[in-house]
Amino acid sequence: MTILKSKLKPILAGACILSASVLMANAETRVTYKSASSTSSYYQMAVQIAEGMKAGTDGNIIVTVEESQGSVQNVMESAVRSGNYVFTTPPVLVRLAQGGKAMFKDKGNPKFDEIRALFPIPSLTMHFVVRDDAGVEKFADLEGKTILIGKGSFGAREGAKYIKLFGLEGKVTTPDVELSNAVPALKNGQIDGFVTAGSWPAPNVIEAAASIGVKVLSLDDEQITKTKRTRLVIPAGTYAGQDTDIVTTSLPVVAYTTTNMDDDTAYELTKTYWSQKAKMGMDAAWWNGVDAGLMGNITGKIHPGALRYYAEAGIATTDMQK
Repeated sequence: MTILKSKLKPILAGACILSASVLMANAETRVTYKSASSTSSYYQMAVQIAEGMKAGTDGNIIVTVEESQGSVQNVMESAVRSGNYVFTTPPVLVRLAQGGKAMFKDKGNPKFDEIRALFPIPSLTMHFVVRDDAGVEKFADLEGKTILIGKGSFGAREGAKYIKLFGLEGKVTTPDVELSNAVPALKNGQIDGFVTAGSWPAPNVIEAAASIGVKVLSLDDEQITKTKRTRLVIPAGTYAGQDTDIVTTSLPVVAYTTTNMDDDTAYELTKTYWSQKAKMGMDAAWWNGVDAGLMGNITGKIHPGALRYYAEAGIATTDMQK
């Protein structure tokens, strides 16, 4: 019996080592990705990112996508969520949260200072879309026209702001109708154009351009300065019938996490995102508008793990981002 026990000891020890190795090999890093409404393009992007992370890491990183009521909620939750919490929001909201300003007034939390950026995603891009036969070449020509801007969304608020900024307040009719009705209303001649904000190419603009024939207005440098938004160029050929670049404005959007995430996870997430981006772009063209040039839109600090990847990839970051 003593001899048998002595022979079993190394076998059992080996089995324990093997079991531990198998567990390590099968270990998964779980990440929660807080995105947007399930009907939005940003939710679709989140699903693509989740699929890309699984494929790019051989299943070692599993991303669970959560629906959200908006960017403000995403930022607020960063103060109370633990573990690997990733969320999307415009950088300006992070800055406001950290300063306790605007919608974050009296809602300040020191945890907001622990927010760190990972990578940029497609920007919210303004589109002022008009029928080809509406006789509109520039913003001044919108006078007397009926333009659907929707209601309650970033695009609706921004559209109303631009109409006022460019001296068109009271000179443009803006029906109190949901933006989802824009393309049918344009086809039926009930409106002359519509305003939409989202990643480009925008599905509703693609549909309108292909079925009716539309023009997307460009802004000049003075108009862009007035909006206080980021300049963005939509390349020629993005939409049917568009043979020149469209110069417009955008609100950058970035994927963030917090210092709760360890450096290795942040590194792998960032590296995998950029390595999968081209493949994601084959399925959805909005990814093709994302490149290293958008890194300049990140106004806060970048997670140290992500910084490690950017250093390895030769992607420049600023002192303010470190």
